[in-house]
This record gives sequence, C-alpha cells and structure tokens, in this order.
Amino acid sequence: MNKLLLHTDRLLIRNLRLSDLAAFHAYRSNPEVTKYQGFDVFSLQQAEDFIREHADKTFGKAGEWVQYGIENKTTARFIGDCAVKLDGSDTRLAEIGITIAPAEQQKGYARETLLSILDFLFRLPGFHRVTETVDAENIASIQLLKSTGFRQEGHFIENIFFKGQWGSEYQFAMLKSEWQRLKKHKSGS
Repeated sequence: MNKLLLHTDRLLIRNLRLSDLAAFHAYRSNPEVTKYQGFDVFSLQQAEDFIREHADKTFGKAGEWVQYGIENKTTARFIGDCAVKLDGSDTRLAEIGITIAPAEQQKGYARETLLSILDFLFRLPGFHRVTETVDAENIASIQLLKSTGFRQEGHFIENIFFKGQWGSEYQFAMLKSEWQRLKKHKSGS
C-alpha cells in the first residue's frame, strides 16, 4: 500500500497536509458546502483532527475511507478534497466522493478529479466497479456523474435521516467495461 499521488493537466491529487488547514476549514465550515454532505460544518479543531487522521493514510485498505487533497498545480493552492473507499469485503469495488471549495467550483476541477480517480482505479488489476451515492437534491453532482458516464442505479426514498430530516438519495455506478467503452469512444478507436 502506498500514498496516492495523481497528476492531471491542472491538478495534483495527494494526501492531505496540515498546511491545507486554513483552506480546508474555510469550505468545510460553510453550511452551503456541507448541505448535501454526510458531515456537518467543521470547527477548526475538527478540521485539524481530520487532516491529521488522513495525512499519512495509504491507499488500498479494505473498508477505509481515505481523503485526499486537490491542489491546483499552477497556483499551488489547495482547492478541495476527494475520497476513495475500497469495499470492506471486495477491494475490486470502491465508493468515491469529491468536494470543491466554492470559489473553485464551475471550473471543471471536480470533473478532472473524478476522471483521474476513475482512470487510476480502473487501471488496478481486476478492479471492477465504482459507485457514488448523492443527495437527490444535489443537482450539480448528479449532472457531473451523468456527464462522465455514470449510470443511475437506484433512487432511495427517504432512506437516510440527515441533518434533522429524512432525505432521499440516488446511487450511481460505473463498471470497468463501461469506462473502457467510454475511453475507446472518446479516442475514436
């Protein structure tokens, strides 16, 4: 198991660092950012504890969420985070998630991050399937998933008691075979 380090044209996806704390806390303490997330607003101490918990985690442990920082390579600024969790009983399956700071949204960073993570996972020997579960009201995330080729597999009605009320969720998934077809189609082969 190693620390994950992915490069895209504009981004570096790497382990969280304590130097990310101010930027991380700025958006993780914003109620608009956490509105559809499985976490509530973070205090500064919670943000620091979270970074310390994830800073040295390595990729590949079954059943464990690992959070990674997203850094703009040109500015060296921390702009968001993403997470990968390999299934607890079958590491050929994974869940993912992405959070981008509000000032950096609508610049294609979430898409670039998502495509990089998919490419990484689907290159792993035997890897089979990626899922993401999103709040049914999170239109931006739903559009991102559909635009990158994810299929909607489920619509769970009031399946989660979330921030004081019942919420509904969609589950999206992509298989390795679907990813390969998308890449082949994109390359024109």
